[in-house]
Amino acid sequence: MPTSSVGAAARVVAAEPPGAVGLADEAELLRFSTAGSVDDGKSTLIGRLLYDTKTAFEDQLAHVEDVSRRRGDERVNLALLTDGLRAEREQGITIDVAYRYFATPRRKFIIADTPGHVQYTRNMVTGASTADLSIVLVDARAGLVEQSRRHALIASLLRIPHVVFAVNKMDLVGWREPVFRAIEDAVRAFAGPGSALALADVVVVPISALTGANVVERAAEMPWYAGPPLLRLLEDVPIARARGGGPARLPLQWVIRPQSAEHPDYRGYAGQVAGGVLAPGDEVVALPSGRTSRIARIEHHGGHGALERAFAPMSVIVHLADDVDVGRGDLLCPRAAPAHVGQDLDAMVCWMAERPLAPRGRYALKHTTRWTRALVTELDYRLDIETGARQPGPAELRLNDLGRIRLRTTTPLAFDAYRDNRAMGSFILVDEATHATVAAGMIEPPAEG
Repeated sequence: MPTSSVGAAARVVAAEPPGAVGLADEAELLRFSTAGSVDDGKSTLIGRLLYDTKTAFEDQLAHVEDVSRRRGDERVNLALLTDGLRAEREQGITIDVAYRYFATPRRKFIIADTPGHVQYTRNMVTGASTADLSIVLVDARAGLVEQSRRHALIASLLRIPHVVFAVNKMDLVGWREPVFRAIEDAVRAFAGPGSALALADVVVVPISALTGANVVERAAEMPWYAGPPLLRLLEDVPIARARGGGPARLPLQWVIRPQSAEHPDYRGYAGQVAGGVLAPGDEVVALPSGRTSRIARIEHHGGHGALERAFAPMSVIVHLADDVDVGRGDLLCPRAAPAHVGQDLDAMVCWMAERPLAPRGRYALKHTTRWTRALVTELDYRLDIETGARQPGPAELRLNDLGRIRLRTTTPLAFDAYRDNRAMGSFILVDEATHATVAAGMIEPPAEG
């Protein structure tokens, strides 16, 4: 099978400041994506976060201050901190998602700065697919526009646990509360609980990225707003529950058998926990084979000794009480709460290739650590990402289209619905001739009836 990933469809540029080495500490790491149109102030907001948390390069800050001064700007133009990315784009270099890193004493952050235009839907899906939170910028002068609704729709499809609508440029509407409240009401009617999107956790916060009001510190200009500033929201939002909930899941990466004189009987099963909690003594089943055993012990991958429990997203080595025939691509999960096993998948996909997806198309499919082959048996509908309406029975899916399809795999897969476990419910499709990633998919429960 080809070697690929969702990222193979995107050229990713990362700008990593000093001190970013410790970002592997997932317990204190929040991944969030930003979305907004060209004029919503996204670059200024990202620049403000980097500037006010003092995690931008010193030479970058000096350059931005110098350029701002020479241009006669009243303030330091923080959008210039990301101008390097735009300059590269103007030179003909395609940049899909730019990753930025910053940290505060309370938490570390990775920002996936995603394009906002409809023609880059695939890039937004790629950048937001691993996010714990999404910030959707809204221009206070324009309110909730079509593009804002599109970003919220994609956040809903991706099951991003937390969505923050940052109503920016409040300085340009005189810091007026009625302007903000009208946008807040529109957001909740469109995306909040009980709405068509029914996002579980929606927060609306007024800010001015240009002046810094309510970004890091509370804004004296808006005494009527009683909520926390944006950065405090990012520091306090719960993330462990979003990543580690549900039954335990351990997709196996490889089997470790040194077969040395020192360890003649060593057999360990290595992988990254994709959900729940594993502990010695747990009764487990290996899927799709159905073989059962009990966890004898768990080691931290890297030789840090035995563990009393393992949870997402830890990388561990599990030892079983029985000598069972399992290997790479198999799944260990509780006997009492196994994953689904089957060869027919209903899924929402974002099509990422110039060549359209058509029924009967054949592709390689990668799900967790398992490769298989898949046949597209049905195109159910295309999703209108402007309105959320379903367009049934399309002849094909084109570049950047979102749609629901049915797949038949050549071998059984052990999976969960994406809504229940994002790691266990996602996959990619790969063109075996070119090794290009052509789609990112989210497994859905089978259609009723």
